[in-house]
Amino acid sequence: MSEALNITYDAIDEQAGEESALTRRKLVGGAAASLGTLGVLGLVNDDAWAARAARNTPQTILNIAATAEVLATIVNTVGAERLVRELGRDETLANVRAAAREELIHYNVLTSVGGKPLTTKIWVPDAVFASRDGLLKTLEAGDQIFINAYLIGTTAFATAGGAKNAKFARFTGEFMGAEAVHRALARQSLGKLGNDRVFMRYSFSRIETAVAMLQKAGFGFGKRGKGPGAFYSFKDVRKRTPNPRAVNTRKPR
Repeated sequence: MSEALNITYDAIDEQAGEESALTRRKLVGGAAASLGTLGVLGLVNDDAWAARAARNTPQTILNIAATAEVLATIVNTVGAERLVRELGRDETLANVRAAAREELIHYNVLTSVGGKPLTTKIWVPDAVFASRDGLLKTLEAGDQIFINAYLIGTTAFATAGGAKNAKFARFTGEFMGAEAVHRALARQSLGKLGNDRVFMRYSFSRIETAVAMLQKAGFGFGKRGKGPGAFYSFKDVRKRTPNPRAVNTRKPR
């Protein structure tokens, strides 16, 4: 059994920590079938993610975060293009366009400090761009995953110690704050309470879980995701990512 698959099973066992030992064994025992249904076994067994995966090492976090920002740049940029009329009836379009640039800046910073995206070819489900609510619900859910991922990064860099890692821990804290704003604005545009959190939710502790959750939602990293969709090239999309003048504080401190 691969190390990456062991990590996945450990995560399942960890999430069911309050259940009885028998229940935990049943959950872990059925995990292979569930993961196969979600298309995650290919991820943890033999593709690029598994080849470079480790337990929340700084480099793994930088790589996965950079790849997530590739996805976020694509979704916000293309969403703003496809849904101009639907998003443009209030400030929502401006917020999505600004988020697109912010995610691209996050990517640039992550790669400047050593992050290496594991793919720049992303499969996006057609449903994401089919309607205003489809896009906004995707952003709400995706930004929550990114919030959690950057909280993992903050913990990992702080634990690693040293001045360099302390700086990176601050970077991930700053990025997490931006993702929290993105989530709040998406919720507000959906007619929900934007500032619904006293603390940002931290529901998973392994960075690979973020990838599995995005795959479950239908996204594909370098390969087709489940359901109807299309591939988008980051190299092409980034050339037309909006660049609103009002977006400021463009460098981490």
